[in-house]
This record gives sequence, C-alpha cells and structure tokens, in this order.
Amino acid sequence: MRIYTRAGDGGETGLRGGRRVPKSDPRIAAYGCVDELNAALGVAAASRALDGDMAAVLSRVQGDLFAAGADLSAPDAGPGAGLVGAGMVRSLEGDIDAFEGELEPLANFVVPGGDALAASLHHARAVARRAEALVAALRGPGGSPLPADAACLRYLNRLSDLLFVMARAANRRAGVPDAAWMPK
Repeated sequence: MRIYTRAGDGGETGLRGGRRVPKSDPRIAAYGCVDELNAALGVAAASRALDGDMAAVLSRVQGDLFAAGADLSAPDAGPGAGLVGAGMVRSLEGDIDAFEGELEPLANFVVPGGDALAASLHHARAVARRAEALVAALRGPGGSPLPADAACLRYLNRLSDLLFVMARAANRRAGVPDAAWMPK
C-alpha cells in the first residue's frame, strides 16, 4: 500500500462515510488541529524528564486523540456511534485531581515556560484550546453540536486543564518555580 493516493490533489478530502469536502472545510481544520495537538504531545512525551505517571497519561491521551479525530471525521455518524465518551472525560478529571494534589494553590496567572517538559506541555495546552475552539465552531442542524462533536468538545476542555496542571507539576518536579505573571 502506498502512502499517497492522489485523491486529494484537487483540494478535497474524504470524511469517514465517503463524503468528499474541501480541505478548507472547518471540520478538516478541527481534526487537523487535534492531530497537531497529538504531535505536540509527542514532543512532550519525548522529554527525558518525563516520569512514569506522566508518561502513562500522555500515552493514553494520545490514543484518545486518535479517537477524537476519528469522531470528528464522521459527522454523519448517529448518536452513540462516537469513540470519545464520558469515561474518557472522567479519566482526565481524575488525572487533574491527582496532579493538582501535588501543587500549591494558584495565586497568580502562570507564564508558560520553566522546565523544557513544562514548556512543551504549556504549548500543547495552547494547541488544545485552539482545537477546542475549532470544534466548538462546528454546529449541526439547529446550531447545536453533533453528538460526537459535543463529546470531543468536553474532552478537549478537560484536556487543556490537565495539560496546564501537568505543566505546573513538571516544573515542581524539576525544582523550577512557576513564573507568576505580574501586571505592571
């Protein structure tokens, strides 16, 4: 099997189910951003500073993001056909609680950066927020999100929170204090 098909040479791509859409379609932008997020997590996962619990979470999340991309590529799938579900969101919430348990409460906004792993996680968080906004812009009939889009939206919302907390935890574990933003 070849990696190239030539099917997209005219500026269109196929959705799951066979429908063809322009590559500029907002849905393509949304799941393309989810793919970018997965790549950003791959950069974070390549860090030598990554330890066992963070590595396990990032590995699971990368798999979840493939499921989100699949769901977003199938807008015609019926209710309940999506791969992203409430259990995945609950898992993220448990991860948030676990990592947050090792942190001091926030007193200021945090400037992204610090340790290289933390900076990678902050970058991935920013990509997650953009992906969330692009998915939020997808609306079905009546202006409401399609079921799979709504599930992905909830997932991405929690994921950006998790990545923020993980970035702070990575800094703490590296002995690097979070840089507090101080308005002038």
